[in-house]
Amino acid sequence: MKQVQDAYIVAAARTPIGKAPRGMFRNTRPDDLLVTAIRAAMAQAPGLDPAAIEDAIIGCAIPEAQQGLNVARIAVLLAGLPQSVGGVTVNRFCASGLTTIAMAADRIRVGEADVMLAGGCESMSMVPMMGNTPSMNSRIFEDENIGIAYGMGLTAEKVAQQWKISREAQDAFSVESHRRAVAATAAGHFKAEIAPVTVTEKTPDLASGEVATRSKTVAVDEGPRADTSLEGLSKLRTVFATPRTPAGEPTGMGSVTAGNSSQTSDGAGAVLLVSEKALKQFNLTPLARFVSFAIKGVDPKIMGIGPKEAIPLALRHAGLKQDDIGWIELNEAFAAQALAVIGDLGLNTAVVNPNGGAIALGHPLGATGAMRAATAIHGAKRTGAKYSMVSMCVGTGMGAAGIFQTL
Repeated sequence: MKQVQDAYIVAAARTPIGKAPRGMFRNTRPDDLLVTAIRAAMAQAPGLDPAAIEDAIIGCAIPEAQQGLNVARIAVLLAGLPQSVGGVTVNRFCASGLTTIAMAADRIRVGEADVMLAGGCESMSMVPMMGNTPSMNSRIFEDENIGIAYGMGLTAEKVAQQWKISREAQDAFSVESHRRAVAATAAGHFKAEIAPVTVTEKTPDLASGEVATRSKTVAVDEGPRADTSLEGLSKLRTVFATPRTPAGEPTGMGSVTAGNSSQTSDGAGAVLLVSEKALKQFNLTPLARFVSFAIKGVDPKIMGIGPKEAIPLALRHAGLKQDDIGWIELNEAFAAQALAVIGDLGLNTAVVNPNGGAIALGHPLGATGAMRAATAIHGAKRTGAKYSMVSMCVGTGMGAAGIFQTL
């Protein structure tokens, strides 16, 4: 790709993250969450003519049911954007939201667009992780392909074993994720990026035959817990690798638990990107410049190690060193894989997930990349970090990473 101009981020917004399947967004549609994020992003860029947006590229990991039928185009219209704005839904599992930002930036960088909308949405409350009617190719169960069939939790166990990540280390990492998220919430560090959502609940009264309607506005993430402790996490049973004795009793082997894994979640995020021409035309103030993006495949059996391969490549594309990055959002799919990546690359833990990560905040799959980009961009702006990065592992064995320059 020959770059002819830079792509600038002028808005990055997200909804709060709800816990699935029984959390605050259990009855809120994912396209409605996306509408909220889109409107919030537009509000961050006053003066921008919505008709100037050429296309909306939206990520979703399980694009069916309530988030199917090209949710990107549907949300564009529901958000009240002009009918001239296009919409396409993209799926790269957990990296879907980050991939949309890179795709939108590329359209601008090659001179084919001046204003683009990127983002992601996911309701793990309404759409199960494997979808409603999964139908996998039977050949993935053959020996040479068996890693494709591994559940995410089992891949985390493989990483923990291969990289010798202890249960105690995973639980300690999880406690720190919650501590940082709780502290960031209390300090108001998420306010610049979060778009409050009004949730309406309808409850039938069988005696009167009437329906009671209650509405409330939520503006903070639901997942972080101030009472998370090593003692509490140590009592949780492993859920992905629990070999049993001949008598059927658990052996206690395995180390990955619900407490040191990312939470299933609901949420949406939106990012507006523009060219320098559009910056001047609409008198916009950029938050950041899109710098680079990289994707690398790895063995599906240890998919969590993906960022270890993608991060160095993104840095090479950017012409940067690892120490140049002052804010890193490393998606905590599992504590085991996050610790393995941090250890192998020698990442500075002080700049990795300063506001906590997915273990505390949640991981709404296809929305996560866009939501964590909002956190990284606003966080770097607030703290003065010159460069920020978002990276994550991806199901079936991939890693993705994107870099932004703070302006």
